[in-house]
Amino acid sequence: MHQAIHHLSIPTRGKGLIEITEAVRSWVSGQKVSTGLLTVFCRHTSASLLIQENADPDVRVDLSAFFEQIAPEKAGRYVHDAEGPDDMPAHIRTALTQVQLSIPIEAGQLVLGTWQGLYLFEHRSQPNRRDIVLHLIGA
Repeated sequence: MHQAIHHLSIPTRGKGLIEITEAVRSWVSGQKVSTGLLTVFCRHTSASLLIQENADPDVRVDLSAFFEQIAPEKAGRYVHDAEGPDDMPAHIRTALTQVQLSIPIEAGQLVLGTWQGLYLFEHRSQPNRRDIVLHLIGA
């Protein structure tokens, strides 16, 4: 059994979806695991992870617009606003998505569907640097 861990540091430009598929795929391909399980973990409470369509960029536009509607930035709407008006909406968006993904590894490759990609979903307005932890276990 082989285990490996790696951190990806992902810069963001503010709100939006950033595809990280190739960075993850590249790291996995350098490991000596043919069959296993990859855990992808986001170490933040105001950003999340998604497996989503990577063919049509309109999907990302629509997802972002949807989350703006269900967790809007509105002064006085939330009690928690310690870091600004996007603070609590970012936490709500993270709560509605996920901070951890599990992806099977087969023949040394991520088992993703044809149109699936891995995304970091930044929920804060300001640029950030996000830490994504990759943990691979397998043989």
